Amino acid sequence: MTSARGRSRPKSSSSCCRDRDNAEARCADAPGQRADAPVGATQAPTFTPSWWCRNGHVQTIWGPLFRRTRIAFRRERIDTADGDFLDLDWIDGPPTSPVLLVLHGLEGSSRSHYAQGLLRLAGDRGWRGVALNFRSCSGELNRVARFYHSGETTDLDAVVTRLIAREPSVTLGAVGISLGGNVLLKWLGECEADAPKQLAAAVAISAPFDVAACAEVLDRGVRRAIYTANFLRTMRDKVRRKAAAFPDFVDIAAARRARTFAEYDRAVTAPLNGFADERDYWTRASAGPYLARIRRPTLLINALDDPIVPTAALPDPATLPPGVRAEYVAHGGHAGFLHGRRPWAPQAWAEQRAIDFIRTAVDAAREAVAAG
Repeated sequence: MTSARGRSRPKSSSSCCRDRDNAEARCADAPGQRADAPVGATQAPTFTPSWWCRNGHVQTIWGPLFRRTRIAFRRERIDTADGDFLDLDWIDGPPTSPVLLVLHGLEGSSRSHYAQGLLRLAGDRGWRGVALNFRSCSGELNRVARFYHSGETTDLDAVVTRLIAREPSVTLGAVGISLGGNVLLKWLGECEADAPKQLAAAVAISAPFDVAACAEVLDRGVRRAIYTANFLRTMRDKVRRKAAAFPDFVDIAAARRARTFAEYDRAVTAPLNGFADERDYWTRASAGPYLARIRRPTLLINALDDPIVPTAALPDPATLPPGVRAEYVAHGGHAGFLHGRRPWAPQAWAEQRAIDFIRTAVDAAREAVAAG
């Protein structure tokens, strides 16, 4: 939840990001949010959670604690226009195979259980895979006085632009989880019809859509104790370490006192990125208003028992454009969706569903090229 001051944000060469200010203005009053999302109102696929993991909190917590997939990566470091760097972690495959791009969630990385699961599935299909580690998330603190946040899309745009410039005929699929899903969807909405043709399909798993609604839920009760405290512990530590090089880049004392997302975003995210306050940040960073402008095949996967993303934040499937499909299931928690008989070896349904959705789009794209 952090990034650069708005006035110094680097410009991207992609048309998706050049018109961001106009896109924000067009999306400010866009429809697409609903007060609730009953199962009967969604396009719901078949998903049966594990007998031992039906609770939304258990689904959410089980993966980080007990999933033990470990993939050997090839790391690529790329320099950014503002003097920083981004670390991309690759699994290699055949040179002409599709590339799966994975975007992690808040304070996650390429080592997050869901990123590892997705990349393993991609490798099993003979695809290449790459995880974008957002700034400060690769295991090494980034160089400049910025981090990342829920609505920061310029780094994603730069990475996609680079991948395509390097391999113009590449076929891409993208999956964003939680915050990464919000970033992916917002970027797609900013791109509109200019989204690169190389992107066959995109999937967002447990995306927040409405950052304010999620922050308000996380800043109360048991969620504040379980989730918010854990997120803010590492976020405050990054501010502390960053202050060694940039002593006045934010109000350090206020950041250290922050115990809610409202307090942290007021002290850090908003001033670093040119937002008026935390409410302005939450509104402008949310992907929900951008959904109607997406023009690439896109799948939204969410659970109605998600303890982090309330049902009030979920878009009504009836308001989505033709290429965007919502699949809401009763259980699954936040980035969980675990099933299988054995607690020590669960399967993640949403990750497999994402790969299947992208595979269908990739196959269709290749058939179209072959047909001429």
